[in-house]
Amino acid sequence: MAPRRTTTKPPKNTPPAPVVCSPCDGSGMVAATVRVGRKRRPVGEQDGICLNCLGSGTAPDPNA
Repeated sequence: MAPRRTTTKPPKNTPPAPVVCSPCDGSGMVAATVRVGRKRRPVGEQDGICLNCLGSGTAPDPNA
């Protein structure tokens, strides 16, 4: 019979979780204010693609 193991196995290397993009909070979309008229008054908002992550929702790699 084999002797009992007294130490634990080291944890397996798991890839780090993707970091969420801060301007869009991971959704890939940001709100852009719509302005109309000569005085450029704001009338509402529309969705647009996040230019920081280009719609992926994950923060870009600062080393790349």
